[in-house]
Amino acid sequence: MLSDSTVPPDVMVAGVAQSKKHIKSGTAKKAYVAYDADKKIRDTITDMCRDAGIEADSTYSLEQLGRMCGIEVNCAVCVVL
Repeated sequence: MLSDSTVPPDVMVAGVAQSKKHIKSGTAKKAYVAYDADKKIRDTITDMCRDAGIEADSTYSLEQLGRMCGIEVNCAVCVVL
């Protein structure tokens, strides 16, 4: 598991719309979905990842994902490219 201040060496894309785009296109390697995000978002992204064969990690909060992505706002979903 990543610490809050650690950004993975890969490129991360934050946001629901951009994450969906990369999951659909097959360019996402892994997705992070905040456990405290809206249920509809969690379910949609988790289903998309399962269908695409991509791991969906839901061990982080909205705030933690925002910090991992290096943004100053909460983040519901991000993907590693």
